[in-house]
Amino acid sequence: MSASGPLIGPLIGRRQALAWLSSASVMALSPGVAFARETRPLYKDARAPIADRVKDLLGRMTLEEKVAQTIALWATKADVMNGLDFDAAKASAAYPDGIGQISRPSDKRGGPGISAAEGGTAARWRTPADNIAFNNAAQHWALEKTRLGIPLLFHEEALHGFMVTEATSFPQAIALAGSFDPALVRRVNGVIAREARARGVPYVLSPVVDIARDPRWGRIEETFGEDPYLCGEMGVAAVEGLQGAGKGERLAADKVFATLKHMTGHGQPQSGNNVAPAEISVRELRENFFPPFREVVERTAIGAVMPSYNEIDGVPSHANRWLLHDVLRGEWGFNGVVASDYGALDDLDRLHHVAADRAEAARLALAAGVDCELPDGLAYRGLTDQVRKGLVSETAIDTAVSRMLAFKFRAGLFENPWGDAKLAARITGNEEARALALEAARKSLCLLSNDGTLPLKAGAQKIAVIGPNAAIARLGGYSSFPKQRVSLLDGLRAKLGGAVIHAQGVFIATTEDNTVNEVTLADPAKNRALIVEAVEAAKGADVILLAIGDTELTSREGFARNHLGDRTDLDLVGEQNDLFEALHALGKPIVVVAINGRPASWPTIAARANAILECWYAGQEGGTAMADALFGDINPGAKLPVTVVRDSGQIPFFYNHKPSARRGYLFADAAPLFPFGHGLSYTSFTVGAPALSATTIAPDGNVTISVEVANTGARAGDEVVQLYIRHLDASVTQPVMALKAFERVTLAPGERRTVRFTLGTKALRIWNVAMKEVVEPGRVEIMAGNSSAKVQSAILAIA
Repeated sequence: MSASGPLIGPLIGRRQALAWLSSASVMALSPGVAFARETRPLYKDARAPIADRVKDLLGRMTLEEKVAQTIALWATKADVMNGLDFDAAKASAAYPDGIGQISRPSDKRGGPGISAAEGGTAARWRTPADNIAFNNAAQHWALEKTRLGIPLLFHEEALHGFMVTEATSFPQAIALAGSFDPALVRRVNGVIAREARARGVPYVLSPVVDIARDPRWGRIEETFGEDPYLCGEMGVAAVEGLQGAGKGERLAADKVFATLKHMTGHGQPQSGNNVAPAEISVRELRENFFPPFREVVERTAIGAVMPSYNEIDGVPSHANRWLLHDVLRGEWGFNGVVASDYGALDDLDRLHHVAADRAEAARLALAAGVDCELPDGLAYRGLTDQVRKGLVSETAIDTAVSRMLAFKFRAGLFENPWGDAKLAARITGNEEARALALEAARKSLCLLSNDGTLPLKAGAQKIAVIGPNAAIARLGGYSSFPKQRVSLLDGLRAKLGGAVIHAQGVFIATTEDNTVNEVTLADPAKNRALIVEAVEAAKGADVILLAIGDTELTSREGFARNHLGDRTDLDLVGEQNDLFEALHALGKPIVVVAINGRPASWPTIAARANAILECWYAGQEGGTAMADALFGDINPGAKLPVTVVRDSGQIPFFYNHKPSARRGYLFADAAPLFPFGHGLSYTSFTVGAPALSATTIAPDGNVTISVEVANTGARAGDEVVQLYIRHLDASVTQPVMALKAFERVTLAPGERRTVRFTLGTKALRIWNVAMKEVVEPGRVEIMAGNSSAKVQSAILAIA
């Protein structure tokens, strides 16, 4: 028996049988019954409960229609396109049972002459009007030309901006994390959501809440840093911006579903290599890697979760039922969609070798709890045959499909799946969005060091801006193609009226094409000639601004053996250190403007530069923000969301290490180059010792901590008050400190403010020796300060 009734296959085809059941047989019934059959189906009633709509629709679906909801098209968009246009006739011929979703409809993958679309130039992407026309044409086909009229899902990337043409590009995730401003992250993601939804896209593949513990890993820029609490708070803020706050069942018209990535262990791969095994114990998972995911699941209505490529204890995440079912759904109560990462099911066969072929990979993933396969559903396409052969139960298919249908009902796609070209033109990259991008860039800049050279004085000094990142606005990985982008040089010329000396200094790589697989560093001989030119140009300046760091090629996702992105050496690549040495020899002040995705583990620069402004990839308005900070029009207030190591020999180095770690090394400084939470200002602050509302609390009690912060300098500025704890009498070893709260405050000169934090069982619980989550009696050190390396403390007793 199928979901739609008895099989009539020996006499007529399935589709013809359904047509007969829905027309000819109805005519033979009494008029009353015929009228009842012609009424609007329950699943099309927007007023009905979603669970009832899912049940009604699922009961009407054939097995083929069910499996179709678990697949997607990306390269296989060629099956439904005539040139670059959606072709309804081709779609009906290729996919008579419908399609679950289309991957990245904004790109031209599958079109003539487009062999790949991982990144690169905007020529590989549709214009906004073409994008919306394609999306709407596909939805018209799904609603009007398929038997049940099930709308399509479209998903896109949205790590730090909706990754399409003309959309707003905000600072990279690691930069936003450094703002220590969840409200800002919430607003940024609100803009991303409305720009996406205006194009008819209800679902995005962000945020990344992996904690990052290895700077060799090229994807570190995509994360919110190394700390579980910070990643969790920023993750919650991002999801609330994308989906809306709370546990609402349905999306608002200007919201999109978010995807938590990548569960889990992705940020501490073996040897820093992307997708390598995560050698992490269950305790380590529960204490550090799970918390950001758990926090988002428990506090929001997160729509989707994406497993990681890596394995944990021999089990790849896409085949890990304990991870995706027992923990995610069973312990935390997640009720959304688990979507595979791109190509991850094929990896179960060709990379991990736990499946003999795609068919077995599909069985493993489905059993683990993966509901849909991205980007093309090549393994899940065979599930129909596997059910017919008795290798997969239709009940397992029903479970996955029910989640996919609920997702579509929650998004309101059955009522309004359309993109709106006029709305998109009005709101995409508009002045409001551009102003927010500038605000986000300003709040993400972190002053790492300063001997008093900064801020500069406009008109009082001749400025030379030199370096490979001076004249280009670097946006980082998974970036949109915004309407405008402002480089450091652009920002300085706008501020100073064009009176800026400029020289290239060096090139980093031989190309700026981000799609290339092999990365070749620029010719050293040519760079040495450029260094000579830069030194000559700098002789006429009073101050040198040196813009150095990474490109989107030298720090990136290494998604294949022929497309690498991880590194063993963390220092500057190419001749950038040579450029610094040559300019330093002039004896002029040098301010390093760090534009990078990987933390700035540059010991020569740190030791000898007069000032370092960490800018990360600051988004489309980054150049304006940098110029504002360099000349004191704004006061930098961001902090480091990661520990910056001196060299790769210190890895892994995270501030919340265990007491037995970080003993030291022969012939080397054991301290980091810059500690977690570090960041300077053009003013000065004092952060007082924590004052506790009670010195003793019960295990189920709360304590309020008051911390006074004062601006003792002559400028207004921002300070981030950071609260850490340490369990002193626990049954298992505990980190030397763990962030539990923070607040960014803006203070005028001379202003004082008391910041209050409340800690309860959630903040004080640990996983004990029996692997139970409890609040243990004992002493807890409460620490407050403006970085992990500068705190004062008080003792709390739990009894």
